[in-house]
Amino acid sequence: MIAKISDFKKDELNDWVAVLDCGHHQHVRHNPPWTDRPWVESEAGRMKKIGLELDCKKCDRQEPPDVAA
Repeated sequence: MIAKISDFKKDELNDWVAVLDCGHHQHVRHNPPWTDRPWVESEAGRMKKIGLELDCKKCDRQEPPDVAA
């Protein structure tokens, strides 16, 4: 299922997580060479991604919404 990014937060390991409008959270790490997302390192970069559509695997599995922290 497609969900839009509505916000960002950091998890307990200080990694960036996208908060999706479906209620789920999804990591958006910048971890070269496996994951290249330099935009996540700056507030301006993250704000440009608000509204970006992501494939939410948790919705596909019909998991309940994540608890906001």
